[in-house]
Amino acid sequence: MIRANNDFTVNKYLGATLDFNFKRTKNHQPYYSPFSDMRLAPMIYPAVWANGEYASGKNGNNSYAVVNSGGFKDEWYNQMGGRAAINITPLEGLKISGVIAPNYTFEKKKHFRKAVPYSLENDPNMVGGYMEGYNTTKLSEERNDSYNITIQGIANYMKTFGKHDLNLMAGYETYYSSGENLGASRDQYELSNFPYLNVGPLDLRDNSGSATELSYRSWFGRVAYSFDNRYLFQANIRYDGSSRFHSDYRWGVFPSFSAGWVLSEEAFMENADINWLSFLKLRASYGTLGNERITDKDGNALYYPYQAFINFSDVLFYQNGTVVPELSAAQWAYAVENISWETTSSVDIGLDANFFNNRLRFTADYYNKQTKDMLLALEIPDYVGFDNPQRNTGKMYTNGYDIELAWNDRIGDLTYGISANFSDFVSKMGDLGGTEFLGDQVKLKDSEFNEWYGYLSDGLMLTEEDLKGPKLNDNVQLGDVKYKDISGPDGVPDGKISPEYDRVLLGGSLPRFQYGGTLNLGYKGFDFSVAIQGVGRRNTRLSSAMVQPLQANWGNTPAIIDGKYWSEKNTEAQNAEAIYPRLTYSNSSINYTMSDFWLFNGRYFRLKNLTLGYTLPAEWTEKVMIKQTRIYVAANDLFCISKYPKGWDPEMGSSAYPITTSVLFGLSVKF
Repeated sequence: MIRANNDFTVNKYLGATLDFNFKRTKNHQPYYSPFSDMRLAPMIYPAVWANGEYASGKNGNNSYAVVNSGGFKDEWYNQMGGRAAINITPLEGLKISGVIAPNYTFEKKKHFRKAVPYSLENDPNMVGGYMEGYNTTKLSEERNDSYNITIQGIANYMKTFGKHDLNLMAGYETYYSSGENLGASRDQYELSNFPYLNVGPLDLRDNSGSATELSYRSWFGRVAYSFDNRYLFQANIRYDGSSRFHSDYRWGVFPSFSAGWVLSEEAFMENADINWLSFLKLRASYGTLGNERITDKDGNALYYPYQAFINFSDVLFYQNGTVVPELSAAQWAYAVENISWETTSSVDIGLDANFFNNRLRFTADYYNKQTKDMLLALEIPDYVGFDNPQRNTGKMYTNGYDIELAWNDRIGDLTYGISANFSDFVSKMGDLGGTEFLGDQVKLKDSEFNEWYGYLSDGLMLTEEDLKGPKLNDNVQLGDVKYKDISGPDGVPDGKISPEYDRVLLGGSLPRFQYGGTLNLGYKGFDFSVAIQGVGRRNTRLSSAMVQPLQANWGNTPAIIDGKYWSEKNTEAQNAEAIYPRLTYSNSSINYTMSDFWLFNGRYFRLKNLTLGYTLPAEWTEKVMIKQTRIYVAANDLFCISKYPKGWDPEMGSSAYPITTSVLFGLSVKF
């Protein structure tokens, strides 16, 4: 990485800055990522034979073989950017700045998947087939480049009149971004050591390409005033436009206001002789913000959601006894032209207080937010034939608070500090005019934001009488999860379990009662610090990857359920105590569908960082022209306490790289 920052002063009226940065990174990794399948495969299938040749694993599923010999993914990223600014000061207190900041990104990706053969058990020297998904050698390459530029013009005026301080600012900003993606591939390479496109066969080539474009424009201004550092006031306004909206609905106005009162500067506070109070300030603010970042159901950015555009794709037709590929074109998404900004207005009340000569600091905020005209893809009938359109609909109400407390002091040569923070919020949906389904979660009136949505469970099916009751289908057997019959077409239980009438809200999915803290000690050159973090409560789902046995009809049985599931080999008493349903693959969709059966409290406590350091005495280092030398050791993510199954982490996805404990030894030298 290269970075250069330059400041120029021509005279007292004119100055400039010129910055440049360049960063190049390369990632090299195996083509195959094992973190999903490594939990799936039982340890009863051989990975290699005695002669070193690969075994088939389970019918060609051999993670060891494909992670070692299945090819590679090489990716290069080049980022280059800069910033140039001219600052003009025509009058005392007035500064006019012009800024231009371009950024370029160039990406190159080379993914080379190699064919991986396996040998026969009765003749390890003979090829018996190929690993699943790795029966041919294929090269895929991408070339992606993107460009964005920000241009600003800002005028700032600052003036002090006795006890009055005034700050005025006005500006304009434009942002433009564009990108192009190019992909090409060839399959069934004869050679596995030459990852170049021209080596592959012509009749098995493919290519793709796409482009994106986006722009914003903003006018903004600010007025800030204070009197005697006691009474503070600030007003802001933004006028923003986005290319994501039609030109008739592109612009939005977003004002905000804030005020503060420093009570500790008042004469009546000073006369009260409250020596233990060092500083006291009350704050209040009201503001609005706009949001136009729209994504589809998979989280991909939408650039032209107001336009009804045509999607192209390859389809297969059966003609004269032959399958023929053809290019098709169709409108996939239903577009609403008059969508515009989603707006969030917030009210915040805060308190800042310092005590005992500023050794004890306390900060608290309470806020209330209301989001209106939310951009949601509400459900439309399937017979319409389009994906759900983005619309401005409904409201969301959020209430929350933040608290921070810190103490810093010195006892002789010992300095120490301790801090803690705590926060919580709840977001409730108002009338949305419909429902947005998000897999196992939902947004609907009176629900929390992205609340879990599914069935209420009632233990397991333990008796023949249970099987005669309500169930999802006729394939339900003893040992399956039992669900409650909540309602039916007439608004009362109908003796059946159905997704239309028996799914209910199961609780919010977002974390509650988040906290963190630090401890810092210093003594004669030694320094020591600790950082913790955690969540007090969270409705978390035991995902299928955590608990579902026999995945892919051959997978492992997770350790968390071992010896705790219903089985026909158990006694009735043992099955009555069973925690998990029977082992089955054929009816797994019934047992592992979304329900409160799989929810648990995902709270956790993590020791995030532990650092010990020593700074050499200055009289030692200055003799060799060194300003400061510090030696340190730091440990990150030492442990985490939670109810997650062993091997899983609250901050890790089901197929992500596990969070690891790291210990770093470092040397910091300043000249």
